Amino acid sequence: MAKLTILEFPDPRLRTRAREVRPEDFTPALQQLIDDMFETMYDAPGIGLAATQVDQHLRFMVMDVSEDSADPRVFINPEIIESDGHQVYQEGCLSVPGVFADVTRANQITVRALDRHGKHFDLQADGLLAVCIQHEMDHLEGKVFVDYLSPLKRELVRKKLAKQRRGAA
Repeated sequence: MAKLTILEFPDPRLRTRAREVRPEDFTPALQQLIDDMFETMYDAPGIGLAATQVDQHLRFMVMDVSEDSADPRVFINPEIIESDGHQVYQEGCLSVPGVFADVTRANQITVRALDRHGKHFDLQADGLLAVCIQHEMDHLEGKVFVDYLSPLKRELVRKKLAKQRRGAA
Protein backbone atom coordinates (compact mmCIF):
# COMPACT_ATOMS: atom_id res chain seq x y z
CA MET A 1 0.00 0.00 0.00
CA ALA A 2 1.04 3.59 -0.51
CA LYS A 3 0.21 6.81 1.21
CA LEU A 4 -1.32 9.32 -1.16
CA THR A 5 -0.97 13.09 -1.22
CA ILE A 6 -4.07 14.89 0.06
CA LEU A 7 -4.90 18.07 -1.86
CA GLU A 8 -5.31 21.14 0.34
CA PHE A 9 -7.68 24.08 0.01
CA PRO A 10 -7.63 26.25 -2.12
CA ASP A 11 -6.17 23.79 -4.68
CA PRO A 12 -8.42 24.14 -7.76
CA ARG A 13 -8.44 20.34 -8.29
CA LEU A 14 -10.70 20.12 -5.22
CA ARG A 15 -13.34 21.89 -7.34
CA THR A 16 -13.49 19.08 -9.90
CA ARG A 17 -16.78 17.21 -10.11
CA ALA A 18 -15.98 13.50 -10.02
CA ARG A 19 -17.23 11.17 -12.75
CA GLU A 20 -19.23 8.04 -11.99
CA VAL A 21 -17.40 4.78 -11.53
CA ARG A 22 -18.33 2.53 -14.46
CA PRO A 23 -18.51 -1.29 -14.41
CA GLU A 24 -15.22 -1.51 -16.33
CA ASP A 25 -13.55 0.57 -13.60
CA PHE A 26 -13.84 -2.29 -11.08
CA THR A 27 -10.28 -3.48 -11.59
CA PRO A 28 -7.39 -4.47 -9.33
CA ALA A 29 -6.15 -0.86 -9.75
CA LEU A 30 -9.40 0.46 -8.20
CA GLN A 31 -9.08 -2.01 -5.32
CA GLN A 32 -5.50 -0.84 -4.74
CA LEU A 33 -6.60 2.80 -4.81
CA ILE A 34 -9.29 2.05 -2.21
CA ASP A 35 -6.69 0.34 0.02
CA ASP A 36 -4.26 3.24 -0.45
CA MET A 37 -7.00 5.72 0.44
CA PHE A 38 -7.77 3.84 3.67
CA GLU A 39 -4.08 3.85 4.58
CA THR A 40 -3.84 7.57 3.82
CA MET A 41 -7.02 8.37 5.79
CA TYR A 42 -5.98 6.37 8.85
CA ASP A 43 -2.47 7.86 8.78
CA ALA A 44 -3.72 11.46 8.51
CA PRO A 45 -5.65 10.69 10.86
CA GLY A 46 -9.17 11.15 9.56
CA ILE A 47 -12.56 9.46 9.38
CA GLY A 48 -13.37 10.01 5.71
CA LEU A 49 -11.64 10.62 2.40
CA ALA A 50 -13.11 11.23 -1.04
CA ALA A 51 -11.20 10.23 -4.17
CA THR A 52 -11.23 13.87 -5.28
CA GLN A 53 -9.07 14.75 -2.26
CA VAL A 54 -6.28 12.55 -3.60
CA ASP A 55 -6.63 13.88 -7.15
CA GLN A 56 -8.60 10.87 -8.40
CA HIS A 57 -11.82 12.27 -9.82
CA LEU A 58 -14.02 9.22 -9.47
CA ARG A 59 -17.27 9.17 -7.48
CA PHE A 60 -16.27 7.19 -4.43
CA MET A 61 -15.17 7.67 -0.87
CA VAL A 62 -13.87 5.68 2.06
CA MET A 63 -14.67 6.20 5.72
CA ASP A 64 -14.47 4.72 9.17
CA VAL A 65 -16.18 6.58 12.00
CA SER A 66 -15.50 3.85 14.58
CA GLU A 67 -13.19 4.61 17.48
CA ASP A 68 -10.96 1.61 16.81
CA SER A 69 -10.70 1.70 12.97
CA ALA A 70 -12.82 -1.44 12.84
CA ASP A 71 -15.63 -0.35 10.49
CA PRO A 72 -14.12 0.58 7.10
CA ARG A 73 -16.78 1.53 4.54
CA VAL A 74 -16.60 2.21 0.81
CA PHE A 75 -19.30 4.15 -1.03
CA ILE A 76 -19.09 4.11 -4.82
CA ASN A 77 -21.43 6.35 -6.85
CA PRO A 78 -23.28 7.35 -3.67
CA GLU A 79 -26.57 9.19 -3.78
CA ILE A 80 -28.76 10.37 -0.94
CA ILE A 81 -32.27 9.08 -1.58
CA GLU A 82 -33.87 10.35 1.64
CA SER A 83 -32.99 12.93 4.27
CA ASP A 84 -34.67 14.25 7.36
CA GLY A 85 -34.05 16.81 10.08
CA HIS A 86 -31.08 19.06 10.66
CA GLN A 87 -28.04 18.96 12.87
CA VAL A 88 -25.16 21.32 13.44
CA TYR A 89 -21.82 19.57 13.68
CA GLN A 90 -18.33 20.97 14.05
CA GLU A 91 -16.52 19.65 11.00
CA GLY A 92 -12.91 19.46 10.03
CA CYS A 93 -11.37 18.24 6.80
CA LEU A 94 -8.11 16.62 5.77
CA SER A 95 -7.99 19.11 2.87
CA VAL A 96 -8.35 22.04 5.28
CA PRO A 97 -5.96 21.03 8.09
CA GLY A 98 -6.40 22.59 11.50
CA VAL A 99 -9.67 24.34 10.65
CA PHE A 100 -13.00 23.46 12.26
CA ALA A 101 -16.38 25.10 11.80
CA ASP A 102 -20.05 24.45 12.49
CA VAL A 103 -21.94 23.15 9.45
CA THR A 104 -25.67 22.37 9.26
CA ARG A 105 -26.55 19.12 7.51
CA ALA A 106 -29.39 16.60 7.45
CA ASN A 107 -29.68 14.62 10.68
CA GLN A 108 -30.77 11.35 9.07
CA ILE A 109 -30.11 10.14 5.56
CA THR A 110 -30.53 7.07 3.43
CA VAL A 111 -27.69 6.61 0.97
CA ARG A 112 -27.65 4.26 -2.01
CA ALA A 113 -24.26 3.19 -3.31
CA LEU A 114 -22.08 0.35 -4.52
CA ASP A 115 -19.55 -1.40 -2.32
CA ARG A 116 -15.94 -1.95 -3.36
CA HIS A 117 -16.98 -4.99 -5.42
CA GLY A 118 -19.84 -3.26 -7.25
CA LYS A 119 -22.69 -4.66 -5.15
CA HIS A 120 -25.63 -2.27 -4.52
CA PHE A 121 -26.62 -1.39 -0.97
CA ASP A 122 -28.79 1.11 0.88
CA LEU A 123 -27.74 2.43 4.28
CA GLN A 124 -29.66 4.52 6.79
CA ALA A 125 -27.34 6.78 8.76
CA ASP A 126 -27.59 9.44 11.43
CA GLY A 127 -25.23 11.37 13.67
CA LEU A 128 -21.54 11.39 12.79
CA LEU A 129 -21.89 8.80 10.02
CA ALA A 130 -24.56 10.91 8.27
CA VAL A 131 -22.39 14.02 8.60
CA CYS A 132 -19.33 12.21 7.21
CA ILE A 133 -21.24 10.81 4.23
CA GLN A 134 -22.63 14.24 3.34
CA HIS A 135 -19.24 15.90 3.82
CA GLU A 136 -17.44 13.41 1.56
CA MET A 137 -20.22 13.54 -1.05
CA ASP A 138 -19.68 17.32 -1.21
CA HIS A 139 -16.08 16.62 -2.26
CA LEU A 140 -17.36 14.50 -5.14
CA GLU A 141 -19.32 17.55 -6.32
CA GLY A 142 -16.27 19.83 -6.08
CA LYS A 143 -17.42 21.43 -2.83
CA VAL A 144 -15.34 21.92 0.35
CA PHE A 145 -16.85 22.40 3.80
CA VAL A 146 -15.49 25.96 4.00
CA ASP A 147 -18.00 26.79 1.23
CA TYR A 148 -20.60 26.79 4.02
CA LEU A 149 -18.74 29.65 5.73
CA SER A 150 -19.16 33.34 5.03
CA PRO A 151 -16.84 34.79 2.35
CA LEU A 152 -14.89 36.62 5.07
CA LYS A 153 -14.33 33.46 7.14
CA ARG A 154 -13.41 31.51 4.00
CA GLU A 155 -10.77 34.13 3.12
CA LEU A 156 -9.39 33.98 6.68
CA VAL A 157 -9.09 30.19 6.33
CA ARG A 158 -7.27 30.57 2.98
CA LYS A 159 -4.80 33.04 4.56
CA LYS A 160 -4.26 30.83 7.61
CA LEU A 161 -3.45 27.80 5.45
CA ALA A 162 -1.13 29.84 3.21
CA LYS A 163 0.71 31.04 6.33
CA GLN A 164 0.99 27.45 7.63
CA ARG A 165 2.43 26.30 4.29
CA ARG A 166 4.98 29.13 4.28
CA GLY A 167 6.02 28.21 7.83
CA ALA A 168 6.45 24.55 6.86
CA ALA A 169 8.60 25.35 3.84
